[in-house]
Amino acid sequence: MTTSTAIDFLYLSEPDMIAAGVTDIARCIDVMEETLVLLADGDYRMAGQNGNSHGAMIGFPAEPKFESMPKDGPDRRFMAMPAYLGGRFRGAGVKWYGSNAENRKEGLPRSIHTFVLNDTDTGAPKAIMSANLLSAYRTGAVPGVGVKLFAKEDAKVVGVVGPGVMARTLLEATLALRPGIETIKVKGRSEGSTQAFVDYVKEKFPSVKEVYKVDSVEEASTDADIIIAATTTDAAGSEAFPYFKKEFLKPGALLLLPAAARFDDDFILSGDARLVLDYQGLYDAWAEEYGTEAYQLLGIPGTHFHDLMREGKLDPSKLEQIGDISAGRIPGRTSEDEIVLYSVGGMPVEDVAWATEVYDSAREKGIGVTLPLWETPAMA
Repeated sequence: MTTSTAIDFLYLSEPDMIAAGVTDIARCIDVMEETLVLLADGDYRMAGQNGNSHGAMIGFPAEPKFESMPKDGPDRRFMAMPAYLGGRFRGAGVKWYGSNAENRKEGLPRSIHTFVLNDTDTGAPKAIMSANLLSAYRTGAVPGVGVKLFAKEDAKVVGVVGPGVMARTLLEATLALRPGIETIKVKGRSEGSTQAFVDYVKEKFPSVKEVYKVDSVEEASTDADIIIAATTTDAAGSEAFPYFKKEFLKPGALLLLPAAARFDDDFILSGDARLVLDYQGLYDAWAEEYGTEAYQLLGIPGTHFHDLMREGKLDPSKLEQIGDISAGRIPGRTSEDEIVLYSVGGMPVEDVAWATEVYDSAREKGIGVTLPLWETPAMA
């Protein structure tokens, strides 16, 4: 507990976050692996009575009764994602963001994030920080743990389906761990976004020998050692999700699945692919909150794996947590030909971990602005 009533907190702008190391993808991957082990151990709490909820969301009606109320639209929402993480982090915090696809017309990100990191004992704020990069890098680093554990050391080809912002940090994590990647194939929905991603890769990763656009999921997948599926959900439902047929996949391929993707049930149930989750508790919570609509609404393949398990079609033992693999409780890759489907939902504990790491770095380097909350509270 504090020995003084005075409370201040550190404010970190986006440039401050960069200076403190928020874009250090290699370090972020290590921190996310540590986080995933803590999750598997149970040393965490998230929202909801189940302690596993992704967060709380405010949505809007298609036709509001009140003139000033926003209308429903693509990615039109507000969301709070609180969590506590134990281990050496022993911290609590919440990511808060507003999202609107129309932002892009104004040169803004679709979602605008802030993060508050709190003292676990007093509840006082330790830091308020810009969190778009915080969120983006932890989003890329969690699939990166899958690359670390499952991708072949001599991987040469990456297929990217959905070349948006999410795919950028996923690819950055992949190349940090497998620098021998030579070829990247890109399948997007629009010519503009696809070419922008190709140009981005050519400029940022000159070691990659060839980067080019393809016209289908099959072309992106064929001969790929690693496949990044980063397409957002479609209002038309799972039939419109990118479809990865078993025959498209190279023996030994690793599929990173943090967004919408579809597979044949026969393939999922056959045992021909290993089914890995970032953390099963998250999928339990989604099933509780959304029921059978979770997969249609979220698109993340692990929600469908969970549906098949609840229907009695999939043996629960076939769903493995990556934290158990990192901790050595379950073996990693078991053969050169093993195909791995790694489903990633994203959790606020990951934001707490990376925020704590960046906060500690900022304090050590003297980065940021210290702001007062109060000297003495007016009411106590």
